[in-house]
Amino acid sequence: MLRALCVAAMGLLAGCAGPAPMPPVAHVDLPRFMGDWYVIAHIPSWPERNAYDAVESYRPLPDGRIQTDFRYRKGSFDAEVSTMHPVATVRPGTGNAVWGMQFIWPIQAEYVIAYLDDAYQTTIIGRSKRDYVWIMARTPCLSDDAYAQLADRVAALGYTESLRKVPQRCQ
Repeated sequence: MLRALCVAAMGLLAGCAGPAPMPPVAHVDLPRFMGDWYVIAHIPSWPERNAYDAVESYRPLPDGRIQTDFRYRKGSFDAEVSTMHPVATVRPGTGNAVWGMQFIWPIQAEYVIAYLDDAYQTTIIGRSKRDYVWIMARTPCLSDDAYAQLADRVAALGYTESLRKVPQRCQ
């Protein structure tokens, strides 16, 4: 009887464990990943839910962390530029694909590079909670086919909420 109760309790606890961890890419060449990434679409965090012209920029810091500069216009192309400046720490043993993104000390949010094309031109950043996701590219706009393929990858990662396309000025 006790054994049956323990097995039942373990089953209940396993059901409460939450979603599966976000699978990272095998390896990220950090110098190649640095630079500007345009946010093409996302399931946004609260501050970026009305972002226009959103760009995330990365640069290495002397201590090995990564300075992140996120700039966007709130609500229109004509709005003033707003910025956020979190600092990322690459988690050891993850092939540089899992970062702790720190907006406020000492909290680090999970930041997983879940997809990265071989040419380092498109990427998907996700979280195990499946609450936020970002499709980003080196250019401000993608073809409809390229966007659809990335959106399909987001769905395959277990996201069910609709993506918001970020308005970008396409050249």
